[in-house]
Amino acid sequence: MATRHQARSAVIGLLYAYDLGNDTIGDFFDDILEEQKIRNKQKDFSKELFAGTIANLPQIDKEINKHLAGWDMSSIGKVEKAIMRLGAYEILVAGTDRAIIINEAVELAKDLADEKSPSFINGVLDAIGKE
Repeated sequence: MATRHQARSAVIGLLYAYDLGNDTIGDFFDDILEEQKIRNKQKDFSKELFAGTIANLPQIDKEINKHLAGWDMSSIGKVEKAIMRLGAYEILVAGTDRAIIINEAVELAKDLADEKSPSFINGVLDAIGKE
């Protein structure tokens, strides 16, 4: 059975594809998750995260932008952006505990992004969560 970490990792991939301009990626959601053996509760969890993030994207991006400290969204890598968007959604909309989400985002960044990304993502999500 897949873990929530694996489910979030799959959602990062979907958000990444969406950000690249593939706004129909949701049509392939079931196939993509099945490929990664994400089923049942974790599949439902993934769907909720992806749909919720996309539905709240303007609000999420606005919050992220407020806390970028000298950066702007266009200069951030797409993987980092996907991780921050998912984390911001879970903190701001889903109401998941901030410490859990920041830790999860940092772990995802270690797995999927470059070496400087975990601390950058940690700082942005921490600032969002403190507001």
